[in-house]
Amino acid sequence: MSREERLPIVDCSSSSGEDEAKPVVRRRSTRDTVLAVPKDPGCCDPDSTPHRFLALVFMCLLGFGSYFCYDNPGALQDVFQKELNLSATEFTFIYSIYSWPNIVLCFVGGFLIDRVFGIRMGTIIYMLIVLLGQLIFSTGGLLGQFWLMIVGRFIFGIGAESLAVAQNSYAVLWFKGKELNMVFGLQLSVARFGSTVNFWIMQPLYGYVSKFYAGYTGLGVALFIASSTCVMSLICTLILGWMDKRAERILKRNNNPGGEIAKLSDIVSFKMDFWMVSVVCVAYYVAIFPFVALGQAFFISNFQMTPEQANNVNSIVYLISATASPLFGFIIDKVGRNVTWVFVATIATLGAHMLLTFSHFNPYISMCIMGLSYSMLAASLWPLVALIVPEYQLGTAYGFCQSVQNLGLAVVTIVAGMIVDSSGGSHFWLQLFFMLFLLISLLATCIVWAYDRKHQGNLNMSPSQRAIYHTSMYVNIETS
Repeated sequence: MSREERLPIVDCSSSSGEDEAKPVVRRRSTRDTVLAVPKDPGCCDPDSTPHRFLALVFMCLLGFGSYFCYDNPGALQDVFQKELNLSATEFTFIYSIYSWPNIVLCFVGGFLIDRVFGIRMGTIIYMLIVLLGQLIFSTGGLLGQFWLMIVGRFIFGIGAESLAVAQNSYAVLWFKGKELNMVFGLQLSVARFGSTVNFWIMQPLYGYVSKFYAGYTGLGVALFIASSTCVMSLICTLILGWMDKRAERILKRNNNPGGEIAKLSDIVSFKMDFWMVSVVCVAYYVAIFPFVALGQAFFISNFQMTPEQANNVNSIVYLISATASPLFGFIIDKVGRNVTWVFVATIATLGAHMLLTFSHFNPYISMCIMGLSYSMLAASLWPLVALIVPEYQLGTAYGFCQSVQNLGLAVVTIVAGMIVDSSGGSHFWLQLFFMLFLLISLLATCIVWAYDRKHQGNLNMSPSQRAIYHTSMYVNIETS
């Protein structure tokens, strides 16, 4: 395989400036990966902007159901602990069991997309697993059987994290070299809007259902109603699969002109910058998701809020990200400098945690800062993988990132519950624990920047600089 065929995906969005070069950058092969063939007119053309953004609608909605159901326990933390008689450690086990299987299975799931199922079939399979897991989880609640809920949550996690890998792969497949940062931001926006809606409606929904069904039975009924969002996402998955099959047929799409076959052993060939991006992925997200999972109790004890008020402020992170993520993605598409954005986002999140821990400022201020910084990081971090790793390895690479993230979440979430229990319900030491991980994320970001600078990489370039960089690389390869 030639050196050119190993080039990673390049996001060469145009930037302002009349004198800047706008070269056509070829990747992987001296022939185009999309052959010039007759296309359908207008919005029916799979390569047209309206058609791609129609696919993006279904691409985003396929993750809505899993994110909505993921945070069902967080929105009903007081109900879970009361009706099922759970300690904080037992409650956090609902979240940690979600992550444990994905320490390995996300990596395998991404590989299966690359090598066995293909993106369309893989996405459908993972969505079906999500729906099955949520139904079992709801059945456990209906029967008051905590062990059955854990089984359902385990199955749910197997499908949900691999589904996220498929969603990322779909985004790169349809938007490579175009609006990729914005697309990642928009996907996060819709997914986190699902989490936000969950925090808004699950308490009122349970309150209504409990008028007819007492105790844990009402909890189970509310969870079954929540499962309908997964059915909606399954329908979107099927529609997107049909659109992708049609696009592949019309465009004669060839996603791997070099003929390379993904192997599990490919992971050992990844460079330092990928490994440090993975560390950032773990260290940053463990300071967000476990915090939100235990956030209701935190705001009740530290700010004397009711469960409904605590849910409202706790959902701010996801609500802000639902609106800000595509905006940050659009901005990053225009200005580039992804590593700088990751650094600023981590600093801002650390500041938000410090405000919540050491001050009595209105918690809405801190949560708004956290929501903005979380949006900024997601829109800038995940596209870095597509700049580092060749396309035929993307499922494997994204799967590995999800795997190590789940390793961190599985361990940190249950440790967080133990810290709260051992502190008599106090969250002070837990907040210091989260801040430590944010410092680790900062260190890893600095290593990414230093490594990229030393090797004259393109991770912190502007879009115009990336275009020139890859054009010169292509010319050097052609003349060598």
